Amino acid sequence: MTTSNSTNPTNPAGRAPARLRMAPVAGQNRLDGGWWPRSRDLATELADLLVQMPAESGHIIRALFSPPDWDPAPRRIPIGAGYLKVGSFPRDDTHLMLLTTSNRTILRMLVVPPEFTKDQGEEALLAASTTGNAHTASELLDEVLAHPATDARDVWSDDGGT
Repeated sequence: MTTSNSTNPTNPAGRAPARLRMAPVAGQNRLDGGWWPRSRDLATELADLLVQMPAESGHIIRALFSPPDWDPAPRRIPIGAGYLKVGSFPRDDTHLMLLTTSNRTILRMLVVPPEFTKDQGEEALLAASTTGNAHTASELLDEVLAHPATDARDVWSDDGGT
């Protein structure tokens, strides 16, 4: 998988590009990437994300989310000519979203709170997409908040270290 921060020609309604970083290979780390939505409106943000997901990630058919990260959400979200099934975790697993693809791959995505600063958000995205990441989503965000003046390049590397 690749990192996606570029404009997609199918970007809905001219919205800003998704703030998204993906690990090079899904399923080899605690997290498969990170996503930093601009609001807590799950229907709008998830529709934008799916349109802008890298093609190599696969076609997303279901999403499980952590309720504290979002405003109340519908059970289905209109996507193109169809709908995406969404559900929430039965217990709180804050800051994590599971995206299931049509080939049954499950992508474990960190959800960065929209109110994070630019530096905090970028550090969290880098950490979530770094090969060898072993933090849970909540642990990763706690670490980012605990060290606000840290340069992300000094803590997380794309070479597999943390």
